[in-house]
Amino acid sequence: MIGLGLLLGVAALAGGFTSARSFVRRRLRFVDAVQKPAAPLVAGVAATAVVLPVALLPVVTVATAVAFGVGVGAGVASGRRNRPGV
Repeated sequence: MIGLGLLLGVAALAGGFTSARSFVRRRLRFVDAVQKPAAPLVAGVAATAVVLPVALLPVVTVATAVAFGVGVGAGVASGRRNRPGV
């Protein structure tokens, strides 16, 4: 049986990825800072830091916050690859 914590981690990873990817594609496609190599790492660390206080809840763990950060970083990296018009 799959635990609730694992399901929350997978949902955080997938949600962070899809939301970051669509945000980068829609809003940040022509921003030069997103095109720098460190942008996904910075976005992932910042997302983890923002969500980390939520880890005080009983079901949410630090691993869930890290999974969200990894998803955001991967979403930023994926969203910036497909730059239209270039």
